[in-house]
Formats: sequence, structure tokens, C-alpha cells
Amino acid sequence: MILLSDRRISAIALGDTGEPMIDLREVPELRIDSRLADPAGAYAHLREGVAQRLLDAQRALPDGLRLLVIEAYRPLRLQTEYFEDYQAELRAAHPGWDAERLHTEASKYVSPPDVAPHSTGGTVDLTLCTEDGMELDMGTAVNASPLASADACFTASPHVSATARGHRDVLSLALSGVGLVNYPTEWWHWSYGDRYWALQTRAAQTRYGPVAAV
Repeated sequence: MILLSDRRISAIALGDTGEPMIDLREVPELRIDSRLADPAGAYAHLREGVAQRLLDAQRALPDGLRLLVIEAYRPLRLQTEYFEDYQAELRAAHPGWDAERLHTEASKYVSPPDVAPHSTGGTVDLTLCTEDGMELDMGTAVNASPLASADACFTASPHVSATARGHRDVLSLALSGVGLVNYPTEWWHWSYGDRYWALQTRAAQTRYGPVAAV
């Protein structure tokens, strides 16, 4: 399992196509959840090409199912806050861990700010729901941490029900089929064009770099 703390990730060259960000709330075919909404609406913004890939993935889902977007773009300031907060939580739970161990373990749940996928606008956290918005059983809630879920949040975790495993497989098939890659410690986290995507697809550089603001 390659984590976002891996030096191979930060070594990948940054490129950017200049592709615009769009507001997913203006894409009627997609369902956007508001649980992580911010005043600026940053959470609902995504690169235009990735939004199109989500539409293609949704069309590949079994009848009666839809994607439910939880969070897309995340400003670097917020990413840094999330990372530091989770490091503090781990430090309290494991006072014997040194700084390097804390950094590595925290990266299983929150990306280190210097390689943050969400800040490129090419990454999205999402789940599956029915046509009327009822979320499917995915084994854990979206954003369940490894610490709180005993690693059941890992995409390939054997510690989820057969029903949840089937739903994860449906989500994975649809999203990988349109070119997105999953971060294996978070079943809900999928990206395109960022450094993690570049490593997994052996691209020479990223398609998207950090976006300052929306």
C-alpha cells in the first residue's frame, strides 16, 4: 500500500492544464451533500474534466443508484488544519510514536498538506445512494478514520459485511472505469490528475496543481 507520505509522491513534478473549476451544484445530474458545506461553497467545486468523469461513472451504475458527492475542493489552509488535528489525535492515543511515525500514520487518513489531492480540484469524496438520496451501506461512514473504525475504512478491509463489500465494489468499478484512482485507506476518496494519480498511472507529471481559491 502506497501512502501519501511516501517520498515518491512528493517527487512527482507538478503540471497543470489550466482546466477550470466548476460548481457541482450547477450540474443537475449530480447529487451534492451539504454536510461539509463551507460559506464559500468550495466543497462543491471540481475540475471540469473530473466532473464529466463523474457523470460518465454515474451512467455506468446499476439502475436505481447514484453518486452522492460529499466533498471535492478543499483549500490548503483547511487541509493543513485537518492534518494537524489528526496528528494531535494520534499523538494523544499513541504517546510513544515519534514524529515520523505520526506523520506516516496521519497520512492514512489526511493527506500531508504538501501533496494534498483535494487542493488540486481533482479529488472527490463520495458514496452511493438511491434515487431518493438514501445512502447505501458501505461498511463505515464517509470520513471514518482508521483509528475510529479499526481500519474498516480501508477500501479492501475484510472487516465489513458482504453487502458493504458489494457496494464498495460497485463504486470502485464505476469510478476506476472512467480513470479515477482510489486512495486505499479511504474507500470514498477518488482522484484524477493529482500526484497520487500520477504515481498510480505512471504519468510524468500531474495534470492539476494546487488551486489557491475558488
